[in-house]
Amino acid sequence: MTARSAPRLLRIDRDYLEQVMLELLEIPSPSGRTDHVMQYVGERLAAIGLPFTITRRGALLASLDGSRDDVDRTVVAHADTIGCIVSGLKDNGRLAVRPVGTHSARFSEGAQVRVFTDALETVITGTILPLKASGHRYDDEVDHQGVGWEHVEVRIDEPAEGVDDLRRLGIDVGDFVALLSQPVITPHGYVKARHLDDKAGVAAALAAFKQVIDAGVHVPVNAHLLITATEEIGHGASHGVDPKVAEIVSVDTAVVAPDQQSRENVVCVGMADGVGPFDYHLSRRLLTLAAEHGIPAVRDVFVHYRSDLAAALESGADSRTALLCFGVDATHGHERTHMDGLVHLAELLTVYLQTDLVFPDWDREERGDLQGFPSLAVQPASEEGPREGPIGIGD
Repeated sequence: MTARSAPRLLRIDRDYLEQVMLELLEIPSPSGRTDHVMQYVGERLAAIGLPFTITRRGALLASLDGSRDDVDRTVVAHADTIGCIVSGLKDNGRLAVRPVGTHSARFSEGAQVRVFTDALETVITGTILPLKASGHRYDDEVDHQGVGWEHVEVRIDEPAEGVDDLRRLGIDVGDFVALLSQPVITPHGYVKARHLDDKAGVAAALAAFKQVIDAGVHVPVNAHLLITATEEIGHGASHGVDPKVAEIVSVDTAVVAPDQQSRENVVCVGMADGVGPFDYHLSRRLLTLAAEHGIPAVRDVFVHYRSDLAAALESGADSRTALLCFGVDATHGHERTHMDGLVHLAELLTVYLQTDLVFPDWDREERGDLQGFPSLAVQPASEEGPREGPIGIGD
């Protein structure tokens, strides 16, 4: 690393980010069946020279050495996705399924899927269909049937007319059903795919760490990159965060929808989600860094939402937390984001990794005296020094 200097904006390798994102999207990884995608992420970490370990529950923890190792920070993203699991073998040779993670059957109707049997070499594809799928047979009944997992089934692309045929194919209750991503990048930079949540975020985080390493810039604090494998079922960063971690920044989706400020082509700092608000100081530090370096950013609040941070906090992590997002339209459905937003997110991560902790002295220890505890009276806005009052864009 070079001598310590003020943080600077690093140019993100857009082609690398795009390639990694597309390769991640092509690997099915519903929560509970993530070995393949974690193998891929591990290979990408090794390729950029970032050492890592893997937990027994399948999370990857990489480490970027900084000038001080008495306290750490962690950037976390998740590689698991929503999906389905076989809940029943039907007499018509089709499969009943229930969701893995929270998502509506409405957006799964018509999804191309892969069924994972215990025979690893067997590839069985199929389609999720409503029970009344033929307009020529059911006419208006197609439009009037209910929406829900009890109203859909998986039609497999194999000769199967009953339960015995399904069993001969090796299919059984408990087999995973992955919704295929089918990614498309338009000429204008829009990315359309299932499972942008959070594979696009993983790609952005990898691109950011790669750029920091390639540029050889000064990193003041040891930084971990934690890739979790069970965020969609609520476990997320419930493990993998050690007591030395003073700050956690989660990389995940922002909700692009009516009455939300998030947009697809900018960074969003989530100020609060369905669990509660995030750390006042760290959230505003990220907004300040974005403003200082010309990175377009907005702030937002999400109601029906939780991230890796919720699992970390509920598991007792004594860390400041912030949520850094890329805007996604139709989350957990037919998702869309923009390459510009992903690049801006990666840029902000590179700047953040070059800064010290928001409160480098106080946060060195888990506990301390009330005297000197950080307050709104005086807090650092950037590496340039402290300033009075709360900080953030527009202050």
